[in-house]
Amino acid sequence: MERLDKIFSNQEILSRSDFKRAIRNKEITINGEIAIKADIKVEETDVVFYKDRQISLEKYIYIMLNKPLGVVSSTSDSLDKTVIDILPKEYIRKDLFPCGRLDKDTSGLLIITNDGQSSHRRLSPKNHVEKKYYFELELPFKSSSIKKMEDGIILKDGLETKPAKLEFLDKTKGYITITEGKYHEIRRMFAYFSNKVTKLVRVSFGDITLDQNLKEGESRLLRKEEIEAFTKK
Repeated sequence: MERLDKIFSNQEILSRSDFKRAIRNKEITINGEIAIKADIKVEETDVVFYKDRQISLEKYIYIMLNKPLGVVSSTSDSLDKTVIDILPKEYIRKDLFPCGRLDKDTSGLLIITNDGQSSHRRLSPKNHVEKKYYFELELPFKSSSIKKMEDGIILKDGLETKPAKLEFLDKTKGYITITEGKYHEIRRMFAYFSNKVTKLVRVSFGDITLDQNLKEGESRLLRKEEIEAFTKK
């Protein structure tokens, strides 16, 4: 159970003063009855409305974002738009954060949540969660280099990459699957072979696949089976 005023505050629906005014004006209902106290406690099974808007009472929220280029995977940034900035207002919570990160020049699947424990499990190196990306290269990739990348390579800066999976659609396009996500790792891996990534899109994260109906910048809540995949231990 959680206090009604705290729910409205966490979701940044109304300011404290506006919430009290809404209570006085009888604009908030709980299970069809007018809420008369700001500190009344509600359960996830209750139905709360503010005017004609239903308020989510779930403790955790799980959002799939098709991250666009030029947006940073952060909760705040003084220079650029963040993935939080572009979410619909109804998804906003004070404790939201991206699960992992996508570079500014990488687009695709990003999970945003306020579930710290599940996020930590999905990102922990010991769990080897696979991340799959679609890539396009500037130059044809030599077939003799595929096995080297799949076995793992030592980059010029000393980073030893874990084994990867490569699926080529042609000489310059394909998919790569990795289990870690160091800074610009995929770009650095191809740069090791004197090639440049011109496009990079994350298409899956573990058992969750990017919804092809989401345009860049669009988001939706995870479905039940996706939440189960994300929160499994």
